[in-house]
Amino acid sequence: MPAEGRVVQPRGWVPADLGRMHLRGIAQVALSASPWTGLLFAVALFAGSWRVGVYGVLGAAASTGAAAVLGADRDGLSKGLEGYCGCLTAIAVVVRLGASWRTAVLAVLAAAVCAVTGAAAARLLGRIGLPALTAPFCLVAGVLAIALPAGPAAAAPPITADGFTTLSAAQFGRAWCDGIAQVFLLDKWYAGLILLAGLLVASRTAALAAAGGSAVAILTACAMGLPADRISAGLYGYNAVLVAIALGATFLAPTAWAAGYATLAAVASVPFTAAWQAFAQPSGGSPFTWPFVVTTWLFLAAVPALDRPDISFEKAK
Repeated sequence: MPAEGRVVQPRGWVPADLGRMHLRGIAQVALSASPWTGLLFAVALFAGSWRVGVYGVLGAAASTGAAAVLGADRDGLSKGLEGYCGCLTAIAVVVRLGASWRTAVLAVLAAAVCAVTGAAAARLLGRIGLPALTAPFCLVAGVLAIALPAGPAAAAPPITADGFTTLSAAQFGRAWCDGIAQVFLLDKWYAGLILLAGLLVASRTAALAAAGGSAVAILTACAMGLPADRISAGLYGYNAVLVAIALGATFLAPTAWAAGYATLAAVASVPFTAAWQAFAQPSGGSPFTWPFVVTTWLFLAAVPALDRPDISFEKAK
């Protein structure tokens, strides 16, 4: 995602460039630079909720605009690397507080802060060879989730004592779709299918990774005995989806070993998600995509220490 580079003031943009840049900013939530993917993602947002759609588009524009004004790298801007954290942050604001002119102002300001946070994260993490991913979104949205009142905090649900959680076919299907939809904080199964179609437009490998990551997360959550209603809502799946896309279709060369490595990482993201929920919910917070970020960092950082030439940092084609 965001990377360091030569600072160039973005002059000479034409409307078509701005449109593609904006759509790529939405697509980069799932590590894609395709404007067509961004367009389908935007359709999914509005299909899930018009409020989420409006705020997602607004947040991506605010973050990208702030980065441009502050002199962000033109190449990063054109690839949409300055928009995705603002998009997610604005969505988190409207999901928590509802739509109003006050929350719209807050969403714009929070998205603009993401531009600064993203630049700092890219500079610091770039020194150790790790991508920023959605860490800027997690930082900004996490602070707002704890600071802003939105009803009493709820305790995380306990793990069931029966061992394996059994799902019906309908529950499994909803969990699989919602595991993808929850990447954008959506709980509509059809939004997940539209998002998957958007991934397929850009990369069959990414779409397959997302589909597989969601399925792996369901099986892992069931094996852990996690609550069926939360599994069905996709709350344990979205981080695994992003982990699978990152490791299985973006940062590692596409090999069978890398696919297995990505699958293991997707499995690991589920207990991370459950633990983060238990930690954050009593204070009114949320794990957001921290489990994705931390899991991906750990598995990427381990690659140089592994004696497997089949698992390398060569970017997936």
